[in-house]
This record gives sequence, structure tokens and C-alpha cells, in this order.
Amino acid sequence: MPKKNPKDIISQSQDAVLVDFYADWCGPCQTMNPILEETLAELGGKIKLLKLNVDSHPQLSQQFAVRSIPHYILFKRGKILWRKGGVITKRDLLQQLKGFV
Repeated sequence: MPKKNPKDIISQSQDAVLVDFYADWCGPCQTMNPILEETLAELGGKIKLLKLNVDSHPQLSQQFAVRSIPHYILFKRGKILWRKGGVITKRDLLQQLKGFV
């Protein structure tokens, strides 16, 4: 599969896409990785995960006003359905995202 431009994925995806704004040096971001993966697996893969390194994509981070990481934004066809900053428990994340699948 060719690597698509994150901007295109966000604006064109017919599926809900959870964008994880992170950085390699961010400890809480790493804590969240298994939580994100388990949660999305439990939702049956109906929500795709797009990991976006804020150091590599500063313009996208600015465009969506991401001021702290980790930060999560759920998109569908370019529209923001939900967003949340900071560490979030698996239970809360599952609860929040369930409404969008």
C-alpha cells in the first residue's frame, strides 16, 4: 500500500480515523500506544489509527490547534467528530469512541 499523505487520509477517509498526535520523546504518548491498539481492536477495526508525529508534521498540528501531546482527534471525511488531549483510560476511550462506530 503506498504511503498516503496524512492530510489526504484525514480529508478523504470514508472510515472514521483516529489521529494520534505524538512525538518520540513523549512518555505519555508511549503509555497510550497499547491502550489505543487494544481499544481499536475491540471496536473491530471500524476506526483506523493514523499516528502523526508532531515533529514531522508541525503544520498539521498547527492546523488542528494541537498544543499538547498526546492529543487525539477523530475524523470522518475531514470532519472532526471528537477530540481529546492527554492520557485517557482504555475504558473512557472505548466509551467515547463506541458512539462513532
